[in-house]
Amino acid sequence: MPDGTVIREGDCVVLDIGCKLNGYCSDMTRTYFFKKADPEYAAIHDLVREANTIAESVIRPGVRLCDIDAAAREHIASAGYGEYFTHRLGHFIGLEVHEYGDVSAAFDKAVEPGMCFSCEPGVYLPGRFGVRIEDLVIVTEEGCEVINHVDKHYRVIA
Repeated sequence: MPDGTVIREGDCVVLDIGCKLNGYCSDMTRTYFFKKADPEYAAIHDLVREANTIAESVIRPGVRLCDIDAAAREHIASAGYGEYFTHRLGHFIGLEVHEYGDVSAAFDKAVEPGMCFSCEPGVYLPGRFGVRIEDLVIVTEEGCEVINHVDKHYRVIA
């Protein structure tokens, strides 16, 4: 949530954005850096982006939601940041921003065409910074369609 924090050079800013159109919700998160990107921050951003892409690449009918979560989680854990991915990979979305069901280790339902859910891996280093990249996907007969079209690579803004 926005607060009174004054952004300083090198800070990362996580923007979680959504709206409603014709009664349906949207959701997207991107992370930006102010004036410069510390190499460690940039590397973690790249790791999270890769986890997002990996998870999206395994989405197709018949794949269990827990296995999609595991694909992203394993990639982040392999780089030593597993304990800092502290939430589910995604949530269902439609008429409500958070509908029943999620993409997590606790939900083993198989994916079906027409499902719409988020894919939002993240790494959060306490007291330092956090990175999350969130897309919405619609499951198709062959895979999924990512419906967010904002570049996932980090940008330095100022």
